[in-house]
Amino acid sequence: MAMDLGKIRVAILDLYEGVENQGMRCIREILNLYADQHQVDLEWDEFEIRLQQQTPDLSYDIYISSGGPGSPLESEGSAWEAAYFGWLGSVEEFNNNPLHSRKKQVFFICHSYQLACRHYGVGEVTARKSTAFGVFPVHMLPGAEKEPVFQNLKDPFYAVDSRDFQVIRPNYNRIRHMGGKILAIEKERLHVPLERAMMAFRFNEYMVGTQFHPEADAIGMSMYLQRDDKKETVIKSHGFKKWQSMIEHLNDPDKILYTYSQVLPNFLNHAIGQLAFAEAG
Repeated sequence: MAMDLGKIRVAILDLYEGVENQGMRCIREILNLYADQHQVDLEWDEFEIRLQQQTPDLSYDIYISSGGPGSPLESEGSAWEAAYFGWLGSVEEFNNNPLHSRKKQVFFICHSYQLACRHYGVGEVTARKSTAFGVFPVHMLPGAEKEPVFQNLKDPFYAVDSRDFQVIRPNYNRIRHMGGKILAIEKERLHVPLERAMMAFRFNEYMVGTQFHPEADAIGMSMYLQRDDKKETVIKSHGFKKWQSMIEHLNDPDKILYTYSQVLPNFLNHAIGQLAFAEAG
């Protein structure tokens, strides 16, 4: 790196509610790998949001908010959600203060993304007719190729999707007013007369999120899908061919492996670049 920024502090907001998952492991591994590859002094702490209502303070430079189980609608009015949105409001207030040149960057994943979309009113969060689970193409919208987080991605690119909910019916007035941008939508299904979900959204200059799981790695997902209970669940719900194609997609270097190597590392590149720019200014 061009300049020594000292220790860069990352807060990981854990929304998994104690449920066994691959997401937290993957986020940690991406941070470890990034620190090694770029010779950056990265330090991170984890905060258990839903069970313990832990939220990070403003001493962190970068925030990554995880996926998680359950409904992003039923938690409305809960104590943990109030604490979570309190944290989000404090970050927004900090970033809006012109006296603070070193802004905080935030990335929302899946469940966190749905919560943020509902909180900011940028679209309607609804239950899907059926669970989306697997490796799917994600289609960029015009202009998304300029999005730092999507740098080097092809259109469409492939991502791990695991959700019972979705964000649809964008509120364009609200999006315009807040300076947001829809970056990507789900694949078109010509035989299904349903709206295509918003798969990625930039809320403002400092906050971005994805409906899909950019942290999902092929090894972890492959092990997960080959567990007897998970294999049985996928085959029962979607058929053996679907399970087989998911395993093949996971091992394709142009699909999940590529998305894993780009999206969150791109976010870290951009966030750290912004810190360096602020220090230089």
